[in-house]
Amino acid sequence: MVRDRTFDIVAIGGGTAGLVTAAGSAGLGASVALIERDRLGGDCLWTGCVPSKALIGSARVARHVRDAASFGLGIPRQEIEATDVLSSVRDVRAQIEPHDDPERFRAMGVDVVEGAARFVSPHEVEVDGRRLRARRFVIATGSRAAVPPIPGLEEAGYFTHAEAFDRDTIPASLAVVGGGPIGVELAQAYRRLGTEVTVVELLDRLMVREEPELADLLTSRLREEGIRIRTGRIVTRVDRTGHRRRVTIAPPATAEEGRSAEERAETLEVDEVLVAAGRAPNTEDLGLDAAGVETAGGWVTVDARLRTSRKHIFAAGDVTGGFLFTHVADHEARTVVQNALFPVRANIDYRVIPWCTYTDPELAHVGLTEAEARDRHGDSVSAHVYDIGNLDRAIAERAAMGRVKIVVGKGGRILGGHILAPAAGTMIAEISLAMKAGVKLGTLASLVHPYPTMSEGVKRTADAYRRSTLTGWRKSAVDLALRIGRALPP
Repeated sequence: MVRDRTFDIVAIGGGTAGLVTAAGSAGLGASVALIERDRLGGDCLWTGCVPSKALIGSARVARHVRDAASFGLGIPRQEIEATDVLSSVRDVRAQIEPHDDPERFRAMGVDVVEGAARFVSPHEVEVDGRRLRARRFVIATGSRAAVPPIPGLEEAGYFTHAEAFDRDTIPASLAVVGGGPIGVELAQAYRRLGTEVTVVELLDRLMVREEPELADLLTSRLREEGIRIRTGRIVTRVDRTGHRRRVTIAPPATAEEGRSAEERAETLEVDEVLVAAGRAPNTEDLGLDAAGVETAGGWVTVDARLRTSRKHIFAAGDVTGGFLFTHVADHEARTVVQNALFPVRANIDYRVIPWCTYTDPELAHVGLTEAEARDRHGDSVSAHVYDIGNLDRAIAERAAMGRVKIVVGKGGRILGGHILAPAAGTMIAEISLAMKAGVKLGTLASLVHPYPTMSEGVKRTADAYRRSTLTGWRKSAVDLALRIGRALPP
């Protein structure tokens, strides 16, 4: 057994949280080791953010070609070659891969160790015959697609997002199990590439973490594109029939009392099944018991400083079970670097966390929904809405579908922002910054936005808020000022 020197910090996992921890710590002069059992880059580079957005980009072009007549263009309908589409997705991934190349991190001074790490004590991990000691550890092993225990699923065969981008075929028909962000993004992308798609969701609507009225608008858009959506249904069984799958779905047992299971059931005949039904933590082989690190349901529990039950061992990214987003993993890793290496500590700040689902239009979110805000703040809450269909840029782009909704509390303090629009993921940053800086919604109305842009939708929503405040003494003051103005000589 080869024992190393004692590192200042060892990061276990080469996804976003581990990479940011390693690069940030090495940049500050710390001795760092980064352990990865597979490939640096993690889920985001290989099976998540990067390839999914590349596939969505291809699907968007396919949609534009199909709708070319609305742009005054007579482009003939094109046949979609699945092999070419998926090859282009992998080309995009290959272009971004060098950002996470092991040699790049070794050049920074990081000891990149390939292999599976396992704690053998609170201060030591073992990797393929090598033992690494450290003053601080960061667990950043991420998460993977959770697969529900559906009878017959394993035997019938399925795929998750992890396998989607290394295939060479696009299924002719597809059942998507799960109506969250991953399921909805891929459902729309596959549909635009020619697949007949049915989304099955246990709850009564898609995208349950989003503002309901915007999620419902997006659901309507998906239906218009030909996606079948079956909410309030569970998959009770999957059977293989030759090269196809028979997916049996039904309402939960309590939803339709008095009817037999057979009467409540519905059958879908599809070529493939895509499972997008949540996430599971990658912690089972880490030897956390030997380190004394506590978990809950497999997720590593942390405090406000991202310390585990062992104060010298931190955790960041998906493995903590919090916000499962790449940008949050980056944010957490930066907090870990400060807390692990320096005596001045900081609590992680989750007050303003934006996120976006990259459908077309995109659905972006920051802060509280209207219902959440009213639960917390009562009658002082108001919501202000602007329809993207009235925006000049949206009309010019033939994308006049969507909405901006901003939720405010007393005095115009922004409590939440929700956008369904092209480029909503970019637009939400303005609201996020306003919330972070304590800028009130009325102030956004006075911010000059370039014309014509989608971001004007935020300004128009702020204008709606300002108009809503012209009541009572404010309206009286405006009326008085107008009367005085009329009385003055020209």
